[in-house]
Amino acid sequence: MTEYFKDTLANGLRLVTVEMPHLHSVEMVCHVGVGGRHERSANAGISHFLEHMLFRGTRDYPTGMALETAFEALGGTANAATDGETTCYHSRLHPDHVAEGATLFASLLRRTLLSDIDIERRIILEEALEDFNEAGEEINPDNLTCNLLWPDHPLSLPTVGTHVSVQKITCEDLQQHLDTWYRPGNIVVAIAGRITRDEALAAVEAAFGDWQDHPVPTALPAPPPLNNGPLSVWTRDASSQIHLQLAFHVPGRNDPRTPALRLLRRILSGSSARLMVRLREQLGLTYHAEANLGLYDDCGVFSIDLAVAPVSLMQALQEVLLMLEDLRSNPAGEDELQRVMRAFVYEQEFSLDQADTRAGRFGWGELVGYPLTLAEECRQVQALTAAQVRDVAAELLDPKALALAFVGPFNTRQRNAVEKLLAGYRG
Repeated sequence: MTEYFKDTLANGLRLVTVEMPHLHSVEMVCHVGVGGRHERSANAGISHFLEHMLFRGTRDYPTGMALETAFEALGGTANAATDGETTCYHSRLHPDHVAEGATLFASLLRRTLLSDIDIERRIILEEALEDFNEAGEEINPDNLTCNLLWPDHPLSLPTVGTHVSVQKITCEDLQQHLDTWYRPGNIVVAIAGRITRDEALAAVEAAFGDWQDHPVPTALPAPPPLNNGPLSVWTRDASSQIHLQLAFHVPGRNDPRTPALRLLRRILSGSSARLMVRLREQLGLTYHAEANLGLYDDCGVFSIDLAVAPVSLMQALQEVLLMLEDLRSNPAGEDELQRVMRAFVYEQEFSLDQADTRAGRFGWGELVGYPLTLAEECRQVQALTAAQVRDVAAELLDPKALALAFVGPFNTRQRNAVEKLLAGYRG
């Protein structure tokens, strides 16, 4: 069965349609190929800033409230998100009003007023404060390890930007960013739910078909992989726990080892997976621990996050490093591997019932050149052997590719002990 349909308008805008006739709603997502890695330090956060500003009103709906009310009248509530490579705008819609929804999104993306910039700037600066302590130091572990993995590169900058860069962004800067990146050939509209391919195409053609295209710039390639780790960064913060992240530099999403990394994440992360069983259920060292996999076009990060009491830091880190060494040295047992594969496949099958997940997945995949169907992704994972997964772990979960962030109320003795442990892990 076809998982989705793809159509391309004459101006280059792509449409992905997922027909789900049993549903009573439609999810519409507009994916734009611009994010943090398309910026520089002087304008860091401008993609995220622009995302916010588009909701301030358009020529058709001159206030943010008028725009929000228009979406609500169609059964939706528009929202958006920006990451390292993309920005997406999305809303649920009533199936009878998809054409009006497409017109609303076209107004949002094409006819923004960029009004009330100083009010929105204050909101963004408040949002950014979540990542800093009272001394103004970065405390977001993701941002801290990215700075070690990709130094002096846009990927090392926080998506929300810095206090300095956000203060300097002007309406002219935002307009130039909009004119440069918000072009039909750099956009994928994905529609999933109770709609047909022909209905979706007619709605999107009417709303976006007269938009003129021009080429967009290319992103700066990722820097060479980290090969002098483990590297660490420490930031004191007045909390009751130390937040710890271990982040490995891994290849991008098109690398053939990606399916094995997906399985490795699930071997480690989950209520019955290794991190939680060992650190929580057997040792009582943490309330929650998880592994994550974030992949860009040409690089990525495999990370482990947990929070522990300061007295437990050393033991928790030792246990995680032992777990990683075991993954690198020994194949997973057949029962464990089959359980993880089965959970992975079920997760993909469950997404067949979720219009937002399917619109997000397939639209994003078309935008970034990763049009992986659910069936193909399941096939890739199920074809793996325990030995292949171990070999990928041995190659990619390498201490030389490791960056660590420690945030919390540590003392000098604890830091010195951890650094000594890491020096031994480095070999």
